[in-house]
Formats: sequence, C-alpha cells, structure tokens
Amino acid sequence: MSLELVPIGTILSVLTNQVLKTAQAATDVLIEKESFKVLSKHLFNIEPVLKELQLQTLNDSQAARRTLEFLEEDVKKANNLVEKYKNRSRFYLLFNCRHIVKEVQEVTRDIGRSLAALSIANTELLTGISDQVNRLQNEMQRVEFEASQSKIKIVDKLNQGINDAILDQGFANDMLEEIAMAVGVPVEPSEISKELENLRKEKEETANRKERAEAFFLEQVIELLSRADAARDFEKVKEQYAQRVQVIERYDTSREYITPLKTFFCPINRTVMVDPVSLCTDTTCERAAIKAWFDRGGRIDPVTGDLLEDFTLRPNLGLRQSIEEWREINYCLKIRSSKEKLLSGEDLSVEEALSQMQDLIRENSINKDWIAIGGLTGIIVSILGSSHNKDVKRNILITLKDVVEGHLRNKEKVVEFQGLDHIIPCLGRDSSISKAAVELLYELLQDKSGWNVSICRKLSQTGSAILFLATLLKGPVRESAEKAEKILMKLCDEDEENISRAARADWYKPLIDRIIQEVLEVRRGMKLIQDLDGEGKGSESSSRISMVRTLVNMELVDQNIMLLGKEGVIPPLLEMVSGNVESQDASLSALVKLSGCHENKELIAADGGVTIIVDLIVSTHTHSTIIARCCEVLEKLTSDDGIKFLVDENGNQLEIEQIIKKLLAFLQSANSSNIVLRPALRALLGICKSGAMFIKTAVLTANGVSLILPLLDGSDPEIREIAINLLSLFTQHEPEGVVEYLFKPRRLEALVGYLENGDKADVQMAAAGLLANLPKSEVSLTMKLIEVEGLNALISILRSGTMEAKENALTALFRFTEHTNLDSQRKVVELGAYPLLVKFLRVGSVTAKARAAALIGNLSTSSPKLAVVSKPARCSCFRSSSVPLCSAHGGICSVITTFCLLEAGALPLLVELLHDEINATAYEAIQTLSTLVREESPHRGARVLHNADAINPILDILNWGQGSLKEEALLLLEKVFTVREMVENYGSVARLRLVDITGRINIDDGHFRRKAARVLALLDRYSGFDTSSLATGLNG
Repeated sequence: MSLELVPIGTILSVLTNQVLKTAQAATDVLIEKESFKVLSKHLFNIEPVLKELQLQTLNDSQAARRTLEFLEEDVKKANNLVEKYKNRSRFYLLFNCRHIVKEVQEVTRDIGRSLAALSIANTELLTGISDQVNRLQNEMQRVEFEASQSKIKIVDKLNQGINDAILDQGFANDMLEEIAMAVGVPVEPSEISKELENLRKEKEETANRKERAEAFFLEQVIELLSRADAARDFEKVKEQYAQRVQVIERYDTSREYITPLKTFFCPINRTVMVDPVSLCTDTTCERAAIKAWFDRGGRIDPVTGDLLEDFTLRPNLGLRQSIEEWREINYCLKIRSSKEKLLSGEDLSVEEALSQMQDLIRENSINKDWIAIGGLTGIIVSILGSSHNKDVKRNILITLKDVVEGHLRNKEKVVEFQGLDHIIPCLGRDSSISKAAVELLYELLQDKSGWNVSICRKLSQTGSAILFLATLLKGPVRESAEKAEKILMKLCDEDEENISRAARADWYKPLIDRIIQEVLEVRRGMKLIQDLDGEGKGSESSSRISMVRTLVNMELVDQNIMLLGKEGVIPPLLEMVSGNVESQDASLSALVKLSGCHENKELIAADGGVTIIVDLIVSTHTHSTIIARCCEVLEKLTSDDGIKFLVDENGNQLEIEQIIKKLLAFLQSANSSNIVLRPALRALLGICKSGAMFIKTAVLTANGVSLILPLLDGSDPEIREIAINLLSLFTQHEPEGVVEYLFKPRRLEALVGYLENGDKADVQMAAAGLLANLPKSEVSLTMKLIEVEGLNALISILRSGTMEAKENALTALFRFTEHTNLDSQRKVVELGAYPLLVKFLRVGSVTAKARAAALIGNLSTSSPKLAVVSKPARCSCFRSSSVPLCSAHGGICSVITTFCLLEAGALPLLVELLHDEINATAYEAIQTLSTLVREESPHRGARVLHNADAINPILDILNWGQGSLKEEALLLLEKVFTVREMVENYGSVARLRLVDITGRINIDDGHFRRKAARVLALLDRYSGFDTSSLATGLNG
C-alpha cells in the first residue's frame, strides 16, 4: 500500500510500535551490550516524541510524511541490525566486534538525523518538549561507540596468530580460554563444542553469501580453536583413537614407526609439512616455507621453476588430513610400544617408555587423552608406588605432570588410580624427586578457576601429606618450598584440622595467622558493638579457641617454643585472657607452654602480660581454674629467673610482697583446692628462689613457715614435695617451729624418706637443705636422726646424689661432727663418710670442697684425745716396732678410731686447696690444718706441715687472700713459728711477707696489725734479727 494512502496517524502508531519493538530487542544482543544498550535507551526516548505527535493534530503534509518515512527506514535498519546479531554465535560476534560497533554507531546517528528533521517539520507541535527532542537528536547524532579494549586485544591477537600461522597447541588453548571468558562461555568441552558448531554454521552462511574473505577467516579460526583441549569431545576422541588402533593392528607389535610418503615432504625445507598450501601451479609447500621464499624475493615455482602469475596460497586440506592421519597412526604405534615397555618391569625399558610418552605429549596434546585411553596412566602410577629406582620415580612424576597439565579428566584419573598415595611419599625423598613430586601435586590441585576443591579435600584425607609438605618448607630447593607453602595454605583454608596438622609438623604460620585473625575480628566486633550501644563485650570464637587448644596439645621443643613467640602469637593470647572462662583457660594454658622460654618471658613482660596475670590472681571474681593457670604461668616466669620478669610493660617491678601474700592466702583458704594450691606453691617457690632478702622477709612476716608446715601432712605428694622445697628456703632465716613439728609421730621418718628418694633430686636436695638449716644445738634431733637412719640417708646422698644435694647433705653433716658429740662423730666415720669427704676435696664443687674440708676439721679436732699415746719404755729393746706412731698425734692412729686426717690421706689434698687460691676452700683448709698444730706439742704438727710443703702456700695467702683468710693464716703461722726449726726454715721469707703486707694495711686495722706483730715477735725470738721497733709500731 502506498504511504500516501495511509492516514498519518496510522503511520505514527506503526512507527511507535516499531521503535518500542526494536528498543526491546536491542537489550537482548549478547555482545557489545553497551552499544546496543545506548541504542535501546535512545529508541525508548523517541517514543514520547511520537506519542506527543499523535496527541496533536499533525499537519498531513508531504514534508511531514517524508520525515516520518525517513525515520521509519532508519528504525527498520536498526531493527534489522538487532535481528542480524541477536541470535548469532557469541564467538562470531566477538570476532566482528569492531564492525558491529560501527554499524550501531551509524544507525544511531541516522535515527538522530531523521529525528532532527521530524522536529524541524513539526516545531509548533513539539513546543512543549522541544528541549527534550533537541537534546535527544543531538546526542544521537554525536554518539561514538568503541569496542571493548579487552575484546579488541583478543581479536588482534587471534588475527596475528593466524597471519603468522601459529598452530601449536598452547596458543590454541590460550586463545580459546580468552575468547570463552570474554563472551561468558564456560571452558567445558560440551559448551565449547556448541559454540564451535554455531561458528561453523556462521562460516557456511558466510560462504553462501559469497563473502569469501570472511568465510576463509572463520575457517582458519575454527581450525585453530579445534586444536584446543577444551574443543575436543571426549567420545569423538575415543572413537578417533579406536579407528587408529584398528589401523595399527595389521602392523607387527615391534613396529614403532611408519615412514612418511614423499608427498608429505615440503620441497623447500625437506620436512614433513604441518600446514600444506598449494600454489597456482599446484605445487604444495609448507606455508611458512613458501612465505619465507616469497620474502626472499622468490617469484617462481620452487619445484618447476615456472614464473608465478598468482601468489595466492590455497590450503591443501586433503594432504593436511593425510599427514595428520599418518602422524596419529605413528602416535598409536608409540603408545602401544610404550605400554609393552612399561609392562616389561625392566627399569631401562620403563625409562624409554616414559621418554616416548613425554615426546608424544610435546608433539600433540591429543596424546594426553590417547595415553590415558590406552591405559598407560594407571600403569605408571602403579610403577611409581612399587619402583625403588629413583630415576624411574623422578621420570614418572615428570611424565604424569605432562599428562595432567591443564587436563581435568586426566587429573581425576590419576587420583582415581590412588596416585596421591604414591606421590605423597615422594615428597620425602631426595630433592630432585621431591621437586618433581610437589610440582605434580600442585598441578593436580589446579583447575580452570584456580584450585580443584575436590582433589584438595582428598589430599587432606591423606594423613602424611601435611607432614611431608611442611618438611619441604625447610628444604634446600626454594621452588619446592614455595609450591609446598601454596598447597599448605590452600589445605589450611579448606579444612581447619589441617592447621593443626601443619602445626604438629612444626609449621606454625597458619595457626598463628588464624589466632591473630580471629582476635582482630573479635576486636572489630567489639568496636562495632561499642559504636552501636556504647558497650563492647567480646564474643569468643570456637575456631580460635580450637586453634589455641591445638597449640597447647602439641609436643614442642625449645626451638619451636621460641619460634612461636617470635612469630607473634603472644599478643593475641594475652588479649584472649580478657575473654570468657573458656578463652582464658585456653590462652593461659598456651602461655604456660610458651613461658618456659627465656625469650618468650621477655615478650610476655613487655606486652604487659604479667600485670594481666597478677590482676587475675588477686581478683576475687576469678574462677579457680583460671587462678591455677595464672599461677602456672607465674611459676614458669620465675623458674630460673626469680622475679626478673615480674614487671609491667614499662619494666617497672611489680609489688612482689602483694603477690606473695596472695599466694600464701590460698593456703589459708578452705576453698582452695589442690588444683590451685599446686601451681600457687610452685609460683611461690619460683619467687622465693630469687634470693632477695625482702622476699624472704615478706614470707616470714606472713608466717610462711607455719602455713607451709601443715602441708607436709597432706595427702597430695606433689604438694608435700613443694612444701619441703619452700621450707628449705624459709628455714635458712627462721627455723622456729620446725624441730617441734619433726618430733611429732612419723614426721621425721617422712623427712628421711625424702632424703632416701633419689628419683626426686630436687626434693632430696631440699630435704637435706632443711636439715642443714636446723639448729645444731638440738642434740636430741641429731640422735633421733641417727636412730631413724637419717645419717645413713645423708651419707648415701654423698655417694649418688646431685651435686646440689651433696652440698646440702655435707652441710647437714655438721650437726653429726660436732666435737662435743663423739658418739655421733664415730657413727659418721663408721658409716664410711670419711673417704667420701676426702674425695670431695679432689673432685667436688667449690662449696662441696669447702664443706668437706670443714667437716674433716671437725673430726680432726677429736683426733688428739682419741690417739693412743705410748708411754716411754725403760729399755729400748722392749719398744714395739710393729705399729708406727702418728707423726701429728704421737700415738697410734687410724681413720676409724681417731679420725686422723693423715691416715685418711686428706693432707696433700688440703694443701692443694691452698694452691688453688680460692678464698672459700682455702679458709676451711687452713682451719683444718690448724687442728694438727696443738699448743702443747706444736713441733709435731709444724713438722707435718713442713713435710707436706704446706708452709709456703700458707705464707702466699698473705699476698692473695682476703681479710678473714689472712687472719686464719696468721693464727696458724703464730703456732708454727713457736718452733725454732720452722723459723730457721721460713723466717726470712715470712718476715719479708709480713713487712710487705703490714705496710699496705689500713692504719685502722689494728686487729690484723696486732696478729702480724705477734708473728714477727716469734720470728725475732729465734732469729736474732731485731724487729722490735717494727713490732712496737704494729702494736700501736
């Protein structure tokens, strides 16, 4: 029907509907949506203009009809454009994105121009919306569209690859993945196959339209993308493989290769062609080779020499297909050969097969599928588990990585064949095998979207995987460590239990990260609550508590304990202490574990942790379990370090007396259970071991001894043992009440039991120390101890106890060696103590040597009165010569009867102590040696010291010894120099020493000067040398 016969109102109505229909359809185009979206928006904006014209009495003029006709034609063009691209292949739309954008831009501008003409023709009618119409037509005429830069980049890359004849598998895979992602198609064989099928239809339609250039381009694109792994339909791949296998069945099983036909070779480069193309002379060459021929200026047929009139290259598809079939048959021959070699069980054959498989995959990725279809994957996985040849193992791992790389189906097959069970142990082999294993494992865990969650979960179920991976982190190969860490982090993200497993394998990063992360989340939550209602209360994460419990339950060596602190776990643990009871218990338990390390103690103190813990202890609202945990932390902090770390975050000492009073208060509370008492007592012990006098004063002020004593009657053995340790410390200053306690029934026997318990060295030492601290004047206690075999226990400690216990036992023996109690002295000697004391002079600690020397001195004090002195005989012929007389005591001596130190062999060792120039040991040695020089017969003892070369080292003491030691040396010399013979031997040396040191003595030290003067006076008496003026001066 002619447009002139149609009423203008009908034309407007139809045109309006057409605009709306096109606008709606434009929103459904799948690619370059932004361009079509703008077109659709403008079309929707035209509708009000057309409706306004319908409402007005439109002038039915020729000009009005012409403007409507132009607008209708342009809208139809827009509709045709929309219909043209609405249902096209997504791949096709991408390849034509530049052209599509230009078309949309042009049709939008055309509609804008037509709208401008319509507006001019109907100015009066559109007065009410003139501004809107003018703005719309201006926007449409000036519109500029550009294709997405990312899409243009993909198309340019594709064009370049086709122009450069890049046909390799990797390029095809990359291009297909980029194209699919750009147009929103999943990279799955089924979806890709649909898109390629649609693209083939586009090519056929293009060919039917005689658009040869575009058809040829689409053919090249289809050929390239069809090479990609994701473009293969697995059923077709299997069918193709089966066809090729049928062909090779007619060849002998030893056949591995079929030679190519002569027509397969390029006449230029003499190699089998990949992309054969034909010239106008029908000569076929490799595309790259003939292009290079042309680039070098070649204008003739390289075979016939004929001049080429046309340089167009036509793909020789038939020859290409024949070459590909030849290659595929050879692939199948090699796969069959490789399978036989693998099944032979010979390492050399297996390695040849693996090398063949790697070559096959490099040549064509379809062999990844065919190797799996041929059953080779399962075979090499099995060999990996059974072979002991490390080269075979390494090559299997490398081959498997080639087989599964970028191939989901093959990854699933390897897992299905229990491959993980065989791969994981390889992580623990030498670096070359572990590197190949971790690279394979990493590849298995990847898929197109990132990590393959299903395989990650299966790996998590393999118990040893975390351990082996964690071990690789410490290995020498950085690449292996990096891959292992990535895998571990993913496994820990997937399953919280893996965090615990990693920690048990000494890799703590995920554990610490999770604890810190959870603390930060709780902190943010509290801040949010505060912002909302002004009150923040922490909600404890069960995950965080679980992580901390994992830390608590681990067996940690010192190095790992220090590492945990260094990695930053202590601050979040301290923050958790402010949480609920469960959070407090978990975090404090972890702090107990960590605070055994000196470095961590510093961190806890620096972060204000000690203040937090002490505040909890003194608070009346703290749960007893939490008090116990706090006391355990205090015990660790004070162990070996005393009160050093009982400071606030600024390093200021806390109020120790307050802490002691609180700990002792637990002993008085009826509500204090052993759960609290044990750690409280251990913490108190740690504090008191610091030795600070004000601490012991605080304990005594709080009646610490009277509070501790009842604990010895308790049923808890650990509490009794701690109480013994505390009493050993407390009784050094205040033993009152302990003796009375011990005389109560069975209590002294219990104390002896601790002395006899060599399995608890610290308790044994403390028990001996407690006895050492008790007053020696309590003779009844001494005798009672002998009666209940306490003395036996002490001497046993001298034989087999620790050195600390031996030192305390030696001190305790002083009460048994008092010269006023010959019975107890005799008992000490009879029980074999003397040889032990002599041994200590030689091999003991400084303290042990000093105490042993003093004990020998105590016994030696009784020797003179025990020695049997012979009466002078009337005739020398009646004197007995069978028993020699003691040179020191003048009678018959022995160790057992007279406690003689000469008979015990102690003399040379005592002299040696003088040579050691150690004040503590020399002091006791001097005093013991003095027991040999008696006032009634000094000549005997003096001669003994002379014969033992003891006089000179005594004189040397006057040079190096401290004040009290020098005084003891002077007292002994005063006795020695009463003997003329000694003055004659040592007088000159002694005089020089005395004159020298007296010249250096402080003028106020009158006591020492008087002693020196007396010795000098003795020297003058026998030497005839007049030092009276000096002696007078010394005496003041």
